Amino acid sequence: MDLLTFVQQMVNGFSLGSMYALIAIGYTMVYGVLRLINFAHGDIMMVGAFLAYTFVSIFNLPFSLSVFLAVSLSALLGMFMDKIAYKPLRQAPKISLLITAIGISFFLENAFTVFAGGTPRAFRVPEYMEHIFNVSGIIFSTASILVPIMTLILLIGILFILYKTKYGMAIRALSFDIKTVNLMGIDANTIIAIVFGLGSALAAIGGIFWVINYPSVEPMMGVLVGLKAFAAAVVGGIGSVSGAVLGGFIIGFTEVVVIAFWPEMGGYKDAFAFVFLILVLLFKPTGIMGQDLEKSRF
Repeated sequence: MDLLTFVQQMVNGFSLGSMYALIAIGYTMVYGVLRLINFAHGDIMMVGAFLAYTFVSIFNLPFSLSVFLAVSLSALLGMFMDKIAYKPLRQAPKISLLITAIGISFFLENAFTVFAGGTPRAFRVPEYMEHIFNVSGIIFSTASILVPIMTLILLIGILFILYKTKYGMAIRALSFDIKTVNLMGIDANTIIAIVFGLGSALAAIGGIFWVINYPSVEPMMGVLVGLKAFAAAVVGGIGSVSGAVLGGFIIGFTEVVVIAFWPEMGGYKDAFAFVFLILVLLFKPTGIMGQDLEKSRF
């Protein structure tokens, strides 16, 4: 493989990894607070993509307004999901929360299959997002550059919220001891709802970027992408926001670059994320940026 091809694949991997990273942040934030792997998180990504498709293709709203509405409604869905499904189980064993998350995932997938149909639908991508640039033989679109930039901006925004605001301080305190936070006069349920809202909004943004790069929406689109984003969160160190982004980039690079080196392995590309996950956990069980969750979080 020549240098030009390698750089081209790195650009592709950076874009793909950014989408995984956006979804992985939501996984790691919810886990950091509740010790819950929210397996419905990948389906929130699907909901965000479907809402954007609905506003753009059915209601013919401007793309920017459609994205705003889709992300906002997805955040509200995440908060509503916490209120009706997870909040009543705060004191229940963790396995009950896990089973509930899997149930919500199946519910969303089947509900959208019933009401929207299982046939993939073409997503109408704005023309400026499809504009192609050629820089010294390296080809990329507006979307492939915008996704990593937005990911880094959102990462900075999340870290600012966590470390420079009162809500962020409450989130970090909550991740240590919910009962103590309640005794200090902070409504733990409100803070947890905010965490679900932030995570769901990021998943929706990731879903919208996904359908911009792969312009098709269907009810099962979040299953495999969600699992890869979960793998990214674990590889980076679940409980660490920066680790989730790093893990997303690593999984994206692995998936793209390995296929570039061994094209005959293209049929196994989805397995590489999980093989890499196993290899990382063999040598560093807490993930690359994993922390002792009894001492530090996020």
